[in-house]
Amino acid sequence: MFDFDALINCFGMASCAVNQLTSGLIIGMLLFLVASGLTLIFGVLNVINFAHGTFYMVGAYFAFSTYLFTESYLLSAFVGALGAGIFGIFFERVLISKVYGQDILMQLLVCYAFILITDDLVKLIWGTDYIAMGIPDEFRLAPFRIFGGYVPPLYAFLIILSLVIGILTILLISKTRFGSIVRAAAENSPMVSALGIRVPLYFALLFGLGCALAGIAGALAAPVRSLTPGMGFGILIESFIVTVIGGMGSIPGALIAAIILGLTRSIGSVGFPLFVDGLMFLIMAIVLIFKPTGLFVKGSSK
Repeated sequence: MFDFDALINCFGMASCAVNQLTSGLIIGMLLFLVASGLTLIFGVLNVINFAHGTFYMVGAYFAFSTYLFTESYLLSAFVGALGAGIFGIFFERVLISKVYGQDILMQLLVCYAFILITDDLVKLIWGTDYIAMGIPDEFRLAPFRIFGGYVPPLYAFLIILSLVIGILTILLISKTRFGSIVRAAAENSPMVSALGIRVPLYFALLFGLGCALAGIAGALAAPVRSLTPGMGFGILIESFIVTVIGGMGSIPGALIAAIILGLTRSIGSVGFPLFVDGLMFLIMAIVLIFKPTGLFVKGSSK
């Protein structure tokens, strides 16, 4: 189950170490985008969006279809995020808004029904086969050489762009009027409504933003991951692990936790491939035992 010799040999070679660290950062940063949307929705709306992984899938498929017509990776990523965001607003207004403040089981049932319906719609529209976008033409360039290892331009782009999006999201929530309103509405929505502010509109936009973050993660990951109906379930589980470790409601915490899990998955694939998932849950359990609120307290991003 454990192969420490392989792990030592890998980090004894610069090329292997760079490749594993780069892969870990890619996994972590894309996971961060999904988890930041999940924790944002929970932190402000106090809704655990069990259907969040579905918007990751929707963003990936929207991006794939857009890329077929335009052959533009950046445009397809934008459409993926926009499509997932609009789909998220529809989901919030039609379904989730009806179960605000209700038992978590009711929210779970609504989300689960939505997952099943959306997965079947994806099968009807795109089919049940695995789909691969492939590396976009604009990123078919010579890799960067770093410390003896090679990093493809697409990988570097994914890491940097994911970090930039995360930082902009934190600034949007903490430094803008929109962020101030949604944070105030989360604390006392009747008082904010009394000031003439349309609280339901802001809640819908915030929910859409969270879903758009999941959507752009799916869109950005489309060239390096296969698309298949139900692909959102795996990323959903890992996103919940990230939010628990980082702290429910904390976007900076989601960043740290996502990088930890990304590196765990990448390095673990070399040294303990049969225990990667187990180690991720073990890390979560240790955090819950010694710091039940997560590495960052809820609301640290506000």
